[in-house]
Amino acid sequence: MTTLQHASVASVAGSARRAARWHRPLMLVAAVMAVLAVWSAAGLLLDDRLVGGVPVWLKPFKFAVSFVLYCMTLAWMITLVERRKRLAHWAGTAVAVSGAFEVLLIAGQAARGRASHFNSTTPFDDFVWTAMGATISVLWVGTLILAVLLFRSGITDRANRWAVRLGVVLSIVGMSLGTLMLLPSASQREKLAAGEDTIIGAHSVGVEDGGSGMLLTGWSTTGGDLRIPHFVGLHALQLLPVLAMLLALLARRTPRLTPDRRARLVLLGAALFTGLLALVTWQALRGQPLIHPDTLTLTAAGLLASAGAGGTAAILR
Repeated sequence: MTTLQHASVASVAGSARRAARWHRPLMLVAAVMAVLAVWSAAGLLLDDRLVGGVPVWLKPFKFAVSFVLYCMTLAWMITLVERRKRLAHWAGTAVAVSGAFEVLLIAGQAARGRASHFNSTTPFDDFVWTAMGATISVLWVGTLILAVLLFRSGITDRANRWAVRLGVVLSIVGMSLGTLMLLPSASQREKLAAGEDTIIGAHSVGVEDGGSGMLLTGWSTTGGDLRIPHFVGLHALQLLPVLAMLLALLARRTPRLTPDRRARLVLLGAALFTGLLALVTWQALRGQPLIHPDTLTLTAAGLLASAGAGGTAAILR
């Protein structure tokens, strides 16, 4: 191995050690989730059981990957908090513990071949579903505390400042949109009115859960799917900071990308992302599949894209 290669390996190892110290509980959970993602991927290949018409290990895989990104991003953001660092640390720890518990419950139900969400068919299933509700509440409150602390932190670069602040706010909105899945569907309301015991809540709108779904995500291809706005909102936490980082890299070669313009582009990106979140929520609530938009949805998407192009041109002019 050459001296340059030794230096590259040492640099990567040093970066990994520094990242591990961002927030140890969150980074530990991210590592555990990475292992679970690999385990679940193996389960997708080797275990042919289905729950609700989808592979039993698909949900643990998706949640594990999502929590790797979520925990690592929050751990990095905690390093940006300037005031009440101790409170930020404990809020991050609460997110780590509650998130780990939730995903492990999902994985445990998958191992049993049982549905984890909306499942109250047995006392134990009901206990798991109730416990998951508690963990989600703790995770939401912990993230909200971190959002407040980040708004009070004076991050020097304006683009980064708004990317972090608005990213965590939109993530909380996306998390909150998950409550739409707790509402009973039309068929469930009919069963409840008839005095029948039934599962309360669903991912899909206009169709029953477990029908035809998109590859990997499992999102419905025949009706609306409330997991889409939940997913889109949650990952603003990563996408807006990534946008700010890309703009910073481009600014090194493009003098026109001044700090003020980069900040305005991030604000425009956050506004467009908010519009996208509203659009996919509206589409799902109308019982419309993501991949089969109607004229109204396409028109709204076109207006959103035009606003993005026009806004970008105006900022760079």
